[in-house]
Amino acid sequence: MDRIEIEERPDWRDDAERCGFLFHTIDGEPYWDETRAYRFSLAEIEDNLEDPTQELLSLCYRAVERIVNDGALMERMAIPEEFHDAVRQSWTRKDYDLYGRFDLAYDGRSPAKLLEFNADTPTSLFESSVFQWRWLEGMKELGRLPDEADQFNSIHEKLVEALPVIAGPNRRMHFAGVFDSGEDRATVEYIADCAVQAGIEATLIDIAHIGVDAEGWFTDSSDYRIETLFKLYPLEDMVREEFGRYLIETPTRIVEPLWKLVLSNKGLLPVLWEMFPGHPNLLPAFFEGSPASDMLGDSYVRKPLLSREGANVAIVDPALPGGGIAVDGAYGEEGYIRQQVQMLPRFGDDWTVIGSWVIAGRPAGIGIREDRSPITRNTSRFVPHFILD
Repeated sequence: MDRIEIEERPDWRDDAERCGFLFHTIDGEPYWDETRAYRFSLAEIEDNLEDPTQELLSLCYRAVERIVNDGALMERMAIPEEFHDAVRQSWTRKDYDLYGRFDLAYDGRSPAKLLEFNADTPTSLFESSVFQWRWLEGMKELGRLPDEADQFNSIHEKLVEALPVIAGPNRRMHFAGVFDSGEDRATVEYIADCAVQAGIEATLIDIAHIGVDAEGWFTDSSDYRIETLFKLYPLEDMVREEFGRYLIETPTRIVEPLWKLVLSNKGLLPVLWEMFPGHPNLLPAFFEGSPASDMLGDSYVRKPLLSREGANVAIVDPALPGGGIAVDGAYGEEGYIRQQVQMLPRFGDDWTVIGSWVIAGRPAGIGIREDRSPITRNTSRFVPHFILD
């Protein structure tokens, strides 16, 4: 794993605009950054990222089986009690899930370590799937990368393959999100486009416009029943809103399904460590306030159970200036976990995290984010990668 400085394509901004990547720059600062790229060997990808991703997913499924059958544990993870049975039934039915992203600390030398699992509403999908592939092909055309250069990236193909299974025989789906957010809308539109490529009738709808009929079906703005709904909206928010009570009994199939409440929760991390202590791809993690958390001493990462984009995450370490680093946010009332400090690898002035994608239960590719802070946030830059032995 090496980071190399590389000349950006002269027309990449025009290319981004043409393919709908409109959030390549955020508040005047680059989000997409192709002035550098990460180079991997094929063996490194297969042995150190792809295989561990599959292994971690297997461990997560085993953890779900335990958690959904332990009401006290679901309560500790701040899953509302009235949803416990529905979450358990969703898992027992094997309700289809579509995608997720493991955030990994990996430096090219030591085993990749799981920082967290973005299992419900992971973003950076379009740039991981489409735009970094366009970058690779463009760099080959310009002669800046050899023809044999490749990329760990089968995200698009796996989405097109998985969506017909989720849509079922009627081959219709609705795709919802908060369309005031440019990034969220682009992500939803991309997944809907994958569905269309798979022969599915796709309808876009702002999530605020979804209704419910007398029989509990979700309905769209034309009052048509929604049989299968992909929603880019956090389950942990849905179950706490007035409309969320309809999730328990609705015949509408929801993607991601209710059992993803378990995997999208930072409480997953201490459960994994308790079940698989010493696993090379896991970090010691504990629920805050438990006696076991004392073993981390005065150096640890503190994470809210439901935090996103680094909000309310703190690295507590007396060796750091000021005793640590913290990000503000609106999370924390639901409780915290503590995780062993695993600083991200640093390249120059930048800290690097690898997002390893899973689509329908299979590893599918990676996306890399950089930040001047060791806590990755929504403004962290996306940097492409390539494989070349």
